[in-house]
Amino acid sequence: MLQWILTVLYILLILSVFTIILVDRGDSGRKFAWLLVIAVLPVVGLVLYLMFGINYRHHWIFNRRHQRYRDIFEAGTTPELNRILFGHDNESAIREEFRPLAKLLGAESYPSVTSGNDVEIITSGQRKFDLLREDILAAKYSIHIEYFHFGNDKGSKAIKRLLMQKAREGVKVRFLYENIANFPIASAYYNNMRKAGVEVVKFTNPRMHVLDLATKLNYRNHRKIVVIDGKIGYTGGMNINDHYFRQWRDTHMRLTGDAVAVLQYTFLDSWLTGGGTIDKEMIEYYPMAKKTVTESVDVTAREHKALNSVASTGSATRETGSATRDNDLSTEQEIDFRATHQTLRNKLVQIVPDEPDLPLPILQLSYEWALQHAQKYIYLQTPYFVPTEPVMDALKTAALCGVDVRLMLPEVADNLLMRPANRAYYEEVLQAGVRIFLRKGEFIHAKTFVCDDYLSSIGSANLDFRSFAINYEVNSYIYDEETALMNKGIFMYDLRQCHELTLEAWNARPWYSRIIESFMRLFAPLL
Repeated sequence: MLQWILTVLYILLILSVFTIILVDRGDSGRKFAWLLVIAVLPVVGLVLYLMFGINYRHHWIFNRRHQRYRDIFEAGTTPELNRILFGHDNESAIREEFRPLAKLLGAESYPSVTSGNDVEIITSGQRKFDLLREDILAAKYSIHIEYFHFGNDKGSKAIKRLLMQKAREGVKVRFLYENIANFPIASAYYNNMRKAGVEVVKFTNPRMHVLDLATKLNYRNHRKIVVIDGKIGYTGGMNINDHYFRQWRDTHMRLTGDAVAVLQYTFLDSWLTGGGTIDKEMIEYYPMAKKTVTESVDVTAREHKALNSVASTGSATRETGSATRDNDLSTEQEIDFRATHQTLRNKLVQIVPDEPDLPLPILQLSYEWALQHAQKYIYLQTPYFVPTEPVMDALKTAALCGVDVRLMLPEVADNLLMRPANRAYYEEVLQAGVRIFLRKGEFIHAKTFVCDDYLSSIGSANLDFRSFAINYEVNSYIYDEETALMNKGIFMYDLRQCHELTLEAWNARPWYSRIIESFMRLFAPLL
């Protein structure tokens, strides 16, 4: 009798879970994958779904920590800081056809466009290490570091020693790391930092019981953020480890200007969400917001006048030069863009943090918008290509509409599962006219796109479901022709290390590859 009751209850539970999955408004490919897992492995599949399939971060209990930060922020903010973070006065300086994207990314409580930013685009791990080292050594008040992966190798230990040195000198050093991604590294590694005075917080720290594992294990803080003295910021795709000196090619940014305030805001949110504390008035972390209201209005007016003048000049140049300009830059420009450490001045930058408890998949929507509104070209780089259905449809639609859509991916993935998972989507986009370039040699870890010589994106988010729906990510959007041409030049330079995958060559692959890829396509949305 008891066995019969348990069987009935189990069947009802399975049916209930099936119903929950079916009525969920999420990606249908991901829903089908979960249904398949539960059907094939009923007990194991059910447990896995309860742990990894439900977005617990939308539940009220997991919004309390974020609300704690919002309460602290609102209690200590000023009109000038609110203007920098959430004001919309800079949108008028953007080219008209791209303003809807800025409004989308700044909707509701998302940060808006910031002005007066100096940007260096970094494509060398050594260059990033050298710049970061110099800025850490020069820090006077605070160093905030947030990384998905902080290695235990030579370069990482060098940065660790610098952080400990600055903490001993009295600089406030806060170090936030993703516990699960750094699991093999012993706790003693971080305890040494604590002993030196560095404040260390684990972002994801699940305890070994079902509720904690279910609600924390699946979520990763994939961001890469450094803020020094509230004035200098770093963000992009690079973690801290020695891969970037030899085997990997990635893209990162060093920033000064109002965009750093958004990086600071994002870091402090993560810091408090992870259980950290702050010991100052909120405004003390934002030196750029200490101007008087009158000063900020005057500066903003001057910036708008200058930027609108540049935008008008750029529009005229585009109209007169469009007949002679080719999408491919010259060889000399390619080398110059990659080799020159150039700071781009006074740029409009929108820093966009995304996380699983926000109401909109804002980064996914930004990719959809860019693909749907591109007129001439959009060039994308990503190490992992497991696109959600809306992004997949947008890629194909753009190519079918005649837009030059190029997708750069690594020839060899960095793990066994991702290679067939990436390849499972090739045929569909190739048939639509998307051009795929596979990079040889260094593993391409950059997450970038550039569109129509004006819009650039550099960030931490991959073109996959995890980045768009599960991870904590941050991308930067730069509205500017000079920056776009530089990013385009970097893409063209990377093409030298690529070979193009044609549909004809793809169709000639072995039969067993097709079977493996078809199988992986079923489960790829769960990776």
